[in-house]
Amino acid sequence: MAEEKREFTKYERARIIGARGLQVSMDAPLLLKISEEDLNGVNYDPLKIAEMELEGGVLPITVTQPLPEKREMDIEKVKIEERTISDAEKEKAEKEEEKDIQESGEIMELAKDEESSNETTAPSADESA
Repeated sequence: MAEEKREFTKYERARIIGARGLQVSMDAPLLLKISEEDLNGVNYDPLKIAEMELEGGVLPITVTQPLPEKREMDIEKVKIEERTISDAEKEKAEKEEEKDIQESGEIMELAKDEESSNETTAPSADESA
């Protein structure tokens, strides 16, 4: 069986090159035979050397990608009770709420039309003169 060359994601490549570049920068032995001319060409850059080693396939680094666990869960059936309320029950509940509000004093009395029209209208120029 021939082993296929695996393509890494850009994140995996960055992680591998970064880790190997750090090793090379700390004087780890090179795993690829690179001539002095090639080293001068890449300016002895550890990341470029690590990239050359990755492309050469000599890095002993493996990447495992864990797959998500498959779980089957039983979803309990939710029983929804539809409660129909008659109009008479609604009216009774509204009246009880109104009574509670009136007793607690939270509601202000509404102004009558005659009172509000007198207060809101400004006197005209004829009336003030």
